[in-house]
Amino acid sequence: MILAIDTATEACSVALFDGETLIAERHEIVGRGHAERLVPMIAELPGKGKADTILVDCGPGSFTGLRVGLATARALGLGWQADVHGYSSLALMAAMAFSDANAPDRLAVTIAGGHGEMFVQRFTKTPFAEIAPLASLTPDAAIAAIEEPLLIGNAAAGLVVSGAHGETADISPRAADTMLLPLAFRALAPSPIYGREPDAKPPQ
Repeated sequence: MILAIDTATEACSVALFDGETLIAERHEIVGRGHAERLVPMIAELPGKGKADTILVDCGPGSFTGLRVGLATARALGLGWQADVHGYSSLALMAAMAFSDANAPDRLAVTIAGGHGEMFVQRFTKTPFAEIAPLASLTPDAAIAAIEEPLLIGNAAAGLVVSGAHGETADISPRAADTMLLPLAFRALAPSPIYGREPDAKPPQ
């Protein structure tokens, strides 16, 4: 069995798979309530969600949400003696968009970041691959970098209003869709992907 945990956005999302077959899921918009809802939601799954493998969204996304998801995944991994692997929220969003038969061959994922910037990553459909590494960009830099005909994520519509070209879709990661990712993209180390350098720096 495989348990997927996604707390990178305002949603608290879990799913249980037998192989790659979805058995059950729970998906709630909780805002900042991940710490209160995540474990009870897992317990609502068949067999209380117990699995041999745990997949967890490593980000980028909400700092607190990511920490809650990763800490829970690691703790359950220890308790259940399960393997724990990570995946990127942006890669999952791209895979979700590409699952539409009418999706173009290339797209850009754009989500709100900090300090007026946004996280941007571009992907190809066949084969599923990153066109460029994850970057934290100002809106102007993002507009200059994106060449794809489809922009997805919560920053997509704002970019088009600001001058980017392309269709938009506001897609958020969902645990039940993690099997859309190729195996290599759901085998990352279970460590946070913050997407930018920390604001606080140690004194020199």
